[in-house]
Amino acid sequence: MSNLTLIRDFARQKLGADKSGHAFDHLERVARTAKYLAQKEGADLFQVQAAAYLHDVIDEKIVANSKEALIEVRDFLRGLDLEATIVDDLLYTIDNMSFAKTLTDQEVKLSLSGQIVQDADWLDAIGAIGITRAIYYGGRHGETIYDPKQPPRENLSYEDYRNLADETIINHFYEKLLKIKDQLNTSAAKDIATHRQNVMLDFLDEFKAEWRAER
Repeated sequence: MSNLTLIRDFARQKLGADKSGHAFDHLERVARTAKYLAQKEGADLFQVQAAAYLHDVIDEKIVANSKEALIEVRDFLRGLDLEATIVDDLLYTIDNMSFAKTLTDQEVKLSLSGQIVQDADWLDAIGAIGITRAIYYGGRHGETIYDPKQPPRENLSYEDYRNLADETIINHFYEKLLKIKDQLNTSAAKDIATHRQNVMLDFLDEFKAEWRAER
């Protein structure tokens, strides 16, 4: 059995039952997109797919203890036939590629493989699937759908971003999702994002028109 298959199975075991929009279907899409971007950008196919499968296994939104989860992933990877430099890059990537990390003072410099996995993950947060996942996640956490009297928050801190009590599902588009296109790393990802951005903008226009009973 290949190392990538073992990593894929490990991730499925950890997140196969997730109900927040980060289940194995999400990991599969990110892995496929990461492979496509890697082929466009000349990155290592194994590293981007491996990180794609593992990236949410340590996510603090999903697991009870992200530090313990990272240690478990580290021990798992060290048990495989992988070079130490590859293991180190995989661990650094999954620990530093989240959108939340861009809201801290910590300087993050991802490798090309890491940038590609970050792009692939962020692309899955926008467009038609991104809309669906945002609603799915917000509903699971009891967020208000929309409140026209509650404007989107500006200049979010890490703590603000994690505070779902002050977020609405629609405001999440303005606070995060619509910003993703301009923060992507690779030209191949930016090309994909242009269409997905328009899908979200059309959705928001339609949503607000229907909310006001204009259509």
